[in-house]
Amino acid sequence: MKAAKPAASASTSFKGNKQALPSKPCVACGLSMSWRKRWARSWDEVKYCSEACRRSTPASRAGAPSDESARGRP
Repeated sequence: MKAAKPAASASTSFKGNKQALPSKPCVACGLSMSWRKRWARSWDEVKYCSEACRRSTPASRAGAPSDESARGRP
């Protein structure tokens, strides 16, 4: 006879229904981003879908040194 399965806990009850997760658009490219567990604490602060989008925004380049000054050339 088979043993009964234990009841699923809250952490294992998610079965992959991604439509139920919140999403928002990337401010750089407009791609829709789905909520990720690693963003749980900072979801309100997440703006970009990737490092490439974060680096491509003009605001992030405003305070960064240019390629020429980083190499020490005038």
